[in-house]
Amino acid sequence: MSSWGITVPLVLLALLAVSSSAQDTIQIKTIEVRDQRHGLGMAVLFMDEITADAIFAGRKTELIPIDTRWMTTATNNARQAFASVAGLNIWESDAAGLQLGIGGRGLSPDRTSNFTTRQNGYDISADPLGYPESYYTPPFDLVEHIEVVRGGAALRYGTQFGGVINFAFRPPVHTAALASRVAVSGGSFGFASALVDISGTLDQTEYRAFYQGKRGDGWRPNSDFTMHTAHAMVDHHLSDRMRLRAEYTGMHYVAHQPGGLTDRQFEQDPRTSIRARNWFGVDWNLFAVRLDYLLGETTTLRSQWFGNISQRTSLGNLERITMVDLGNNRTMIDGTFRNIGTETTISWDAEPLGLPWSFVSGVRLFQGTTTQQQGDASNGSGPDFAFLHPNNLDVSDYTFPNSNAAVFSEGILRLGGGWSVVPGIRLEHIVTRANGWYRQTVRDLAGNVVADTTINEDRSRSRTILLAGISLSWKPTDAIEYYANAVQNYRSITFSDLRLDNPNLVIDPNIGDERGATFDVGARGRLTPWLAFDVSGFYLLYNDRIGEILRSDLAPLYLPYRYRSNIADAYTAGIESMIDFDLSDAAGWEPSAPHVHLLLNASYLTGQYTSSQNTAVDGKRVEFVPAYTIRTGVRTWWQGASASVMVHAVGDHYTDASNTTATATAVTGLIPSYMVADVTLAYRWKSVELSATINNALDHSYFTRRAVSYPGPGIIPAEARSIVLTMSWNGDIITEVL
Repeated sequence: MSSWGITVPLVLLALLAVSSSAQDTIQIKTIEVRDQRHGLGMAVLFMDEITADAIFAGRKTELIPIDTRWMTTATNNARQAFASVAGLNIWESDAAGLQLGIGGRGLSPDRTSNFTTRQNGYDISADPLGYPESYYTPPFDLVEHIEVVRGGAALRYGTQFGGVINFAFRPPVHTAALASRVAVSGGSFGFASALVDISGTLDQTEYRAFYQGKRGDGWRPNSDFTMHTAHAMVDHHLSDRMRLRAEYTGMHYVAHQPGGLTDRQFEQDPRTSIRARNWFGVDWNLFAVRLDYLLGETTTLRSQWFGNISQRTSLGNLERITMVDLGNNRTMIDGTFRNIGTETTISWDAEPLGLPWSFVSGVRLFQGTTTQQQGDASNGSGPDFAFLHPNNLDVSDYTFPNSNAAVFSEGILRLGGGWSVVPGIRLEHIVTRANGWYRQTVRDLAGNVVADTTINEDRSRSRTILLAGISLSWKPTDAIEYYANAVQNYRSITFSDLRLDNPNLVIDPNIGDERGATFDVGARGRLTPWLAFDVSGFYLLYNDRIGEILRSDLAPLYLPYRYRSNIADAYTAGIESMIDFDLSDAAGWEPSAPHVHLLLNASYLTGQYTSSQNTAVDGKRVEFVPAYTIRTGVRTWWQGASASVMVHAVGDHYTDASNTTATATAVTGLIPSYMVADVTLAYRWKSVELSATINNALDHSYFTRRAVSYPGPGIIPAEARSIVLTMSWNGDIITEVL
């Protein structure tokens, strides 16, 4: 049966159920995310127990409202947007938030590939299982809030150890036929941004159209970029019971990449660039259609279809940063992604023994094809994204078909006295294939080719995985919850694990999938109207963890390189805490007085490799695990003016499993501890708002990433102090809802 052979009958059955109902009117069950805090400046909320298509009871969750004026959204600064989420490790690879790099609990932040990333509930990564890297970041100017569910999300959203990050866009304006928001920004290093956002409601139809353009010169030489993002959405109420929504998102950018640095170069001048011919281009096109049915007072069906037609291209010198760029032909890696999928869920309520129980069950089907070609490109200096020999590539040419089918079910079994049990199960079938060829070239010490062999490959891996989990929740009061969960996780090998030709990285041909589990226990809620908290402990078990160790055994030069393989079993564990404190309410200040709000999130983490046959790894610290992460801030506002200061402090951590401190090529080594502070000022007068953000206000020199390939290889310095000014207008143009 085809992918649609299961979903279409489900929808038809739902239509039949609706049409055959004897009821003329159905009372809609309202399901929403509720603000469990008090005050206007809250930096994070908690997800409700259940939404239209997911259960969050007993899980470690955060809901981050973007419009809190802690930041300027024009730069998509993830460090600021996720400041209220404890324990995250965030890479800062560019100045405009072109790519999102978020990890946590010992998971690599590389393009957020250890999380399932979604926008309005549907996938936005290249391939959720085969190539789960996010080359597209939703524009924060369009985002209403960000939902973060840790590893316990594996049963509902996919098997990833990190969990899920979902960017929920702001709804259209409901009180006007046409409303508009216009904003322009300018700042340091030639940064400029402009956006136009229109939305409204016409009878039973809501709509939105959004465009944003950005450009910048970058704070380092050879780091200029241009970016364009557009989004369109139409949401139509077909009837009182039926609602249809269609979306399109397009993003295009070209970024000049200044390359990485060695440790010595960074110490001498982090602004240095010794690569002038490296470029990166992305074209991202996302499509989604969602259908909501109300089958009864307590039953809801949601069916969502989504697709991705996209491309990413890197061009430049891939050689180690210690080697001078002599102007030879550059290397180009071109990847295309053609994906289509569907996810259908049914949620319903029941009352056995007079107790309210809730259930969500669903099916997911996905089919994707990724192609990846690598070969020589021009010896020029511009973004000439074209192969020199398109019909006879110099390095490799692969096709990666991938298919995935899953069924899942969870339920909230409320037992009385505030106790709830949430069992869940997910059955996943994954087929990963690789078909293509690569050239294996051997050179002598003088650089002459002594052997040139073409190797053909046709590989396929099929597996069926059963995951289970259980969560517990106890609410002694409406304001406090104690929660715990244990959920199995799984991560399949990616296309990059199957084939990638990179002189800085060698992949074990026998590399396999990873398995493990996530355990959380904690307490959260609101102790008083002015003090909210979330304190929890976690333990993440990682079997057959894929990691990288340092080797230097390749002839003829025997230079250090990273070797990627299933290197050991490992664990990470820690304490994650967040406190949200409204000083004004606590002190009993008059409403007319200035308002002061405090945020503190802190985490303590540890991680170790165990059961490894490699003595260079056994007992070593897990990479990407800083011992501490602290993000704290204060915000004050009075009448139309506001000001905030946010401080981020992250402990040192390694980038490979062998805990290498430094190497000549700089692709492996220590990430030193760092601290960075951001300041935001804003003033609103009627429909106009002016804001200014000073990023890295103390102008600290630091870095968060050592890159194996683009945008390096080597150390990628974080941006120096910069200032961004924004002026925006928001208002109704046609006030009558037609």
